[in-house]
Amino acid sequence: MNLSAPSCHLRPIAPGDNAALARIIRSTLEEFGAARPGTVYFDESTDHLYELFRAPRSGYFVAETDDRLLGGGGIYPTEGLPEGTAELVKMYLLPEARGLGFGGRLIRAALDFAKEQGYTQVYLESMPELKKALSTYERFGFRYLDAPLGNSGHHGCGLWMAKPIP
Repeated sequence: MNLSAPSCHLRPIAPGDNAALARIIRSTLEEFGAARPGTVYFDESTDHLYELFRAPRSGYFVAETDDRLLGGGGIYPTEGLPEGTAELVKMYLLPEARGLGFGGRLIRAALDFAKEQGYTQVYLESMPELKKALSTYERFGFRYLDAPLGNSGHHGCGLWMAKPIP
């Protein structure tokens, strides 16, 4: 498949996206050797993202082209986060969709949504295995933290980052 950024569009998650997104998330973690307890790989909510993102002040965006889902990412008000902080969550793309700007478009959409919702900071949790994702987050102004924030339950994620939203 010949993918290009202009051929991709973003839209809010729909009920029929659950199975494809769960496959993308889990296959990505398997690909990078990060399919372990304490990650979204084992979260029951990974199979029900549409329902999860019906929570107030949450939003999830999918990238697709020619009616093929390429991945997604969203903003969620994770329990226990500091006031004004939301989490960038479940940010995954198919291998053939990486390096083409789709991840950046999803991050921009998520950050814009967070700002619209009145958040002043976005937090994320990741793993050292996801090196390219980490460098993308750094380019967007995310900075490493010494400890996790909130109560995501993802004790398998050993890297934490945050970015203020102006």
